[in-house]
Amino acid sequence: MSTDPINYGALSAGRDCNYWAMDPTLRAVVTAALPDRDVAWAGSLLSEFGEACGHGIAERSDRIDRHPPELHTYDADGEVVNEVEYHPDQRENERVVYDEFRLTHDPFHAPPGRDEPASFTHALAMQALLSYCDVGFTCPASMTTGAAIVLGEADHEREEYFERLTSADLDDHIEGAMFLTERQGGSDVGANEVRAEHVAGDTYEVSGEKWFCSNVDAQGALVLARTSDAPEGTAGLSLFLVPREVGGEGNDAVVRRLKDKLGTLSVPTGEIEFHGATGYLIGEEGDGFRLMAEMMNYERLTNATGAVGVMGRALLEAKVHAANRETFGKRLADHALMRRDLSELTVEYEGAVTFAFEAARWYNEHKRGEDGERAFKLMRLLVPVAKYRTARDSVDIASYCMEVLGGNGYVRDHTTPRLLRDTQVLPIWEGASNVISLDVLRVLERERAHEALIPFVSKLLAVDDERLAPLADEVGDSFESLQTALATLATEDAEYAQYQAKELAELIYDVTTAALLIDRAAGALE
Repeated sequence: MSTDPINYGALSAGRDCNYWAMDPTLRAVVTAALPDRDVAWAGSLLSEFGEACGHGIAERSDRIDRHPPELHTYDADGEVVNEVEYHPDQRENERVVYDEFRLTHDPFHAPPGRDEPASFTHALAMQALLSYCDVGFTCPASMTTGAAIVLGEADHEREEYFERLTSADLDDHIEGAMFLTERQGGSDVGANEVRAEHVAGDTYEVSGEKWFCSNVDAQGALVLARTSDAPEGTAGLSLFLVPREVGGEGNDAVVRRLKDKLGTLSVPTGEIEFHGATGYLIGEEGDGFRLMAEMMNYERLTNATGAVGVMGRALLEAKVHAANRETFGKRLADHALMRRDLSELTVEYEGAVTFAFEAARWYNEHKRGEDGERAFKLMRLLVPVAKYRTARDSVDIASYCMEVLGGNGYVRDHTTPRLLRDTQVLPIWEGASNVISLDVLRVLERERAHEALIPFVSKLLAVDDERLAPLADEVGDSFESLQTALATLATEDAEYAQYQAKELAELIYDVTTAALLIDRAAGALE
């Protein structure tokens, strides 16, 4: 992962640069994770996108944060319009991301000059670069891709929405969303009460309240609702496409208010009351939770790559400051303790990038039908672990990088306060830490994912280079502890397993990440 030293002192802040070029860790890890056929094409495009992020999107994102979206529920005559007013810079960011660089197009359709779609790994690398600028914008971007994944795989009669979600023409493009959360349920989705009454064909009328709706004005929103006579719990949930507008007119819904959030201000999050809104059934009745879980896997991955982007930007801000700030007669970066701090933060970052994009690699292999059951098991285990750990690490790294800047780092004229405000949502989005760690237990029990994990890690640790042998032995000891823990959980009751769930997720992350880094080191030493 090493390159020639980067001259951080040439910058005055973490902008006006190419984020892809400034991040050798991201370049190396993504290149290794991409399918071989994508490497040359994707590397060039990611470099161009890194340039666009560092020179335009970053500056516009700061302005958008100072002028966030505003809701106009009613017009002057008291009619419901549910209009969200955006700063003009948001539209320009959307043009660059969706139109010029085709973020939500290329995973589904062949890009210009190619015969097949790009990998999801490529799209996730773009999400990481975008998160250098605005992790808020990555929310609608990732939900648009996630909604397209669902519509691309499920049976339905609304192909035009898939085409518009994946369009590279901004005038035709629509964004996606997923509206799950209800006030009484929260993470307990099985307690949802929103109803859907059948009208005719695939059309239903959706009624009830959704409590936390990010990208609240999306035209391609997917909504979980319970049909007539459906059973309780998740088995009774169905999935509906509920557009903001139908036939050029507003759908029957009221956006009550936008949430007054700590961060991610660029994406409007609101409360919606559906009053017989038109919804189109996606898949079969009762299949909603399974379909939404497909979208959730991708959203959790983008949560992890979003955390990577925030960590990368925070580190860049800290390293630029340390390279330019003089204290006690020399540069801050030349003080031994600061060198140690920045080195340790960089190692944490390298681990996060490595694990997140290993999860992305297996996700892509699963979605593209490669490596069968092994890919599925590794994807299902690595994705929640990646989401869990990178989210927590991003908060810690963003906080300490703010501290490196001192008092200035706490002032909103600088980017570090926004990074910390924005990244604080990542442990909450797509399932809080407890929810995610319990999902890890389910994957191990139901999918028997350890049957794929153990031989995978064993192979990574089988290095021949004697220079790495002591380190491989040390990680091997932790790997044995992990296997012991897995065996113990298999014999204990559910209460014991739940109590240990977070520690298990941490151990899976630490052992797997260390093994991946050793394997990469072995390759570099050949």
